[in-house]
Amino acid sequence: MRGCILLLPFLVLIAGCKQDMADQPRYDPLEGSKQFADGMSARTPVEGTVTRDADLATTPDKIPYPITMALLQRGQQRFDIFCSPCHGRTGDGHGMVVQRGFPAPPSYHQDALRNAPDRHFYDVISNGYGAMYPYGARVPPADRWAIVAYIRTLQYSRYAPVGALPGTLRAKLDADAAR
Repeated sequence: MRGCILLLPFLVLIAGCKQDMADQPRYDPLEGSKQFADGMSARTPVEGTVTRDADLATTPDKIPYPITMALLQRGQQRFDIFCSPCHGRTGDGHGMVVQRGFPAPPSYHQDALRNAPDRHFYDVISNGYGAMYPYGARVPPADRWAIVAYIRTLQYSRYAPVGALPGTLRAKLDADAAR
């Protein structure tokens, strides 16, 4: 009898639980709602919301790594994969996508981009610009800087000061100019 008395409150508690606790009202993704004026149940994040995986470290203004042949080779590899379809292999803005009708991106060899800081290229790779898709989720930060270093190499290849060239190349330029 004493066991039944102890069991009675437990049975009352169990009887209070219904399936309604498991079937609480909620909205499925992209389901309409009359609760909000725009008719959507999903709310956009508040402006300035930072994603959980956001890198909150400050981004330097210049390439934070020593410029080595390994860095430039990695930058060329990543550039050929991610950038050359639109920008072309030489950075002139005539990639395969452009040859098939997509709008041409700017050439890296124009004065505005040759004078742009390294951080500009890093930010454009990260966040996109105009019609360019953001690659921040696809290209790690170290590879972004390697691409920036390679872009600077492409720019330098067309606009290197003649005095910085080896003697053999200067002689070849003089011979070509004499023709």
